[in-house]
Amino acid sequence: MWSPLSHVSLNHHKNRFSPVSGMMRHRQLLLATTCLWALSCASLLSSSTPDGAGLLRVSLNKNRLDREALTAAKVARKQDSRLLGAANGGDEIPLVDYLNTQYFGVVGIGTPPQNFTVIFDTGSSNLWVPSSKCYFSIACYIHHRYKSAKSSTYKADGETCKISYGSGSIVGFFSKDNVLVGDLVVKGQKFIETRREPSVSFILGKFDGILGLGYPEISVGKAPPIWQSMQEQKLLADNVFSFWLNRNPDAPSGGELVFGGVDPERFKGEHTYVPVSRKGYWQFNMGDLLIDGHSTGFCAKGCAAIADSGTSLLAGPTAIVAQVNHAIGAEGILSTECKEVVSQYGEMILNLLIAQTDPQKVCSQIGLCMFDGSHSVSEGIESVVGKENLGSDVMCSACQMAVVWIENQLRENKTKELILQYANQLCERLPSPNGESTVSCNQISKMPNLAFTIANKTFTLTPEQYIVKLEQGGQTVCISGFMAFDIPPPRGPLWILGDVFMGAYHTVFDFGKDRIGFAKSA
Repeated sequence: MWSPLSHVSLNHHKNRFSPVSGMMRHRQLLLATTCLWALSCASLLSSSTPDGAGLLRVSLNKNRLDREALTAAKVARKQDSRLLGAANGGDEIPLVDYLNTQYFGVVGIGTPPQNFTVIFDTGSSNLWVPSSKCYFSIACYIHHRYKSAKSSTYKADGETCKISYGSGSIVGFFSKDNVLVGDLVVKGQKFIETRREPSVSFILGKFDGILGLGYPEISVGKAPPIWQSMQEQKLLADNVFSFWLNRNPDAPSGGELVFGGVDPERFKGEHTYVPVSRKGYWQFNMGDLLIDGHSTGFCAKGCAAIADSGTSLLAGPTAIVAQVNHAIGAEGILSTECKEVVSQYGEMILNLLIAQTDPQKVCSQIGLCMFDGSHSVSEGIESVVGKENLGSDVMCSACQMAVVWIENQLRENKTKELILQYANQLCERLPSPNGESTVSCNQISKMPNLAFTIANKTFTLTPEQYIVKLEQGGQTVCISGFMAFDIPPPRGPLWILGDVFMGAYHTVFDFGKDRIGFAKSA
């Protein structure tokens, strides 16, 4: 059946499970960082019929975060630390998923359809669900399992595969069957039946599987993502899909995912489009991040960015996140190494910058970093908040951040004393190793607006949009919507614009023209 637009309504529930949250993807800090899929599916929703505009809707659920889930994330991260570095070989950048809100919906596989709750994830490209042939993993027994014998349209494939995530891996084999998305039937879709889901994260995660919406370049087994199959089977009026995420915590619906077009009622004004700069993830080029209209410096000459529906918060360079946390009064973990660099080398860094030394060369000249001419030779340099006992790499990272901060303050014509004092304060605002930085909920109205520069336009986030509220025993805890994420050149610096941003801005993923569009959400 052909339909010009297919709407998938997104469900959105808050996390209320413990003791360990569903950590799904460690996609931070080069090849290894925690991804939390803290997902809960209370019930399966059936698709509605097309409305007068030819729009087909299936609700997305959303998952609410509470303090227990925050603590659970830390436990899961420690339990799965042995798996770090196993994910995503090759040149592709692993992404981040972290806490707060996750959006998910229901698809049917087979004839008659067998329902599965899946994450609609633009940061991966494969569709996978548990198999009835999964005998030795508890996770499979407590989730819906695909039974090929009950489908008249099943076709065997048999190719084995493995996908490694930071918090665990799945092992399975490919099969082909019809997939029902809303009222669209995608015929003969290649997907993965998992036979092993060994991580405790998959046991406690309330989702059944993942439906990847990234490019085929990052698809395991060269399986076409679902949108590519829709395109090839001419099921869509237009080669796009779009997300509207409902950030109202009291709303019954989490939002909508629309295949084949956009719903004009879900956004205001016109979309601003930016071309995809690198296929795989939905990656594009962005500019500076502004705090109350002032440059943070680090991305003034441009950064890469990725729009990822599977990431809850905003992840970016530690040097900028620290500035944001300082501006909003967030409390992070004191970094001894950072303060040591500022106290021992701060004046030297300042003098070198005044002498017009290339900022990229400053830390090598004072002996804290080794450079090959443009970036650190050590491709393993990670965020100073992401790994213990990094030794000299931590000092190098701290120096690089101090250079950014001091250079930015020099542009403001601040005195030496004020510049070094500011850098020292930012050291205290570095995000904690567990990612979260708390703020006073009573101070939200006094916090500055933040703005991303995309296609030479500013996309503003108000404090109400970038502060995330957690529930704990009837009380509310507020955390910064920003977390640290460091990728060195040439792939970085990199921003991950997750649900905090996509909730504020209706997002169009145009695979026909390889571009991404943003407009204010209605």
